[in-house]
Amino acid sequence: MLPTINIGPLVLPTAGLVYILGIWIALSVVEKAAATLRLHVAATYTVSVTALAAGFIAARVVFVATHWSAYAENLLGIIWPLTSGFNFSAGLLAGVAGGFFYARARQLPAGATLDALAPGILVGLAVVSLADFLAGPGYGKEADLLWSVDLFGIQRHPVQVYEMLVAGLALLGWHLYRSRREYQGQLFLLATAIYSAGRFFVDTFRANAWLTDGGYHVLQIVLLLIFMGCLMLLGHLARQQASAQTEAGTASEG
Repeated sequence: MLPTINIGPLVLPTAGLVYILGIWIALSVVEKAAATLRLHVAATYTVSVTALAAGFIAARVVFVATHWSAYAENLLGIIWPLTSGFNFSAGLLAGVAGGFFYARARQLPAGATLDALAPGILVGLAVVSLADFLAGPGYGKEADLLWSVDLFGIQRHPVQVYEMLVAGLALLGWHLYRSRREYQGQLFLLATAIYSAGRFFVDTFRANAWLTDGGYHVLQIVLLLIFMGCLMLLGHLARQQASAQTEAGTASEG
């Protein structure tokens, strides 16, 4: 759609600019959420930074290692430019691990910390979708709609825009429910459930989805499992909360 921006002699990749701005916004959102939920702001913020740093480094290192022949004669290319060439799976795993171990080291409450991280994660997912929309690696199925976008000379569903709307809906759910949070982790599970359900629907319109041999969307299978897991945990934790309140009421009456 718009892979680069020309500013005089400079040619800047839009995806890189979006990521830089998006990281700043996501971290700011986490900082504000931590303050709203009355958590240790600096520690919660550092969880995000640690996760991002660990994920970024791991994603680059694994990509370079798996494509070493392309870098053996150009070692500078390992660190510059960093506009492409990342292993998403490695970055995701390392980011989760980095944030988890830092949070454990600081003895931060798991559920409450996830509640504060949820808005930042959603902003990050929206940023990825926006970068994808501008750079054009992902595209939707053919569609003759008022909001269709032209890509490769074909009118298509703007799936990345749909994904951003889903992230916005999940953020709205987090915001509306935060004052009614009954237990730690509830906001994270609620936002994750909304986002996974929305993305499950949206992935139907993606033309370059990863499919199984039977033609099923792999991402939809994963999203369905995440959605069901969130619902089960929400129900389980709600029952635990109700049981604890009942026991506390019985003890006070006694």
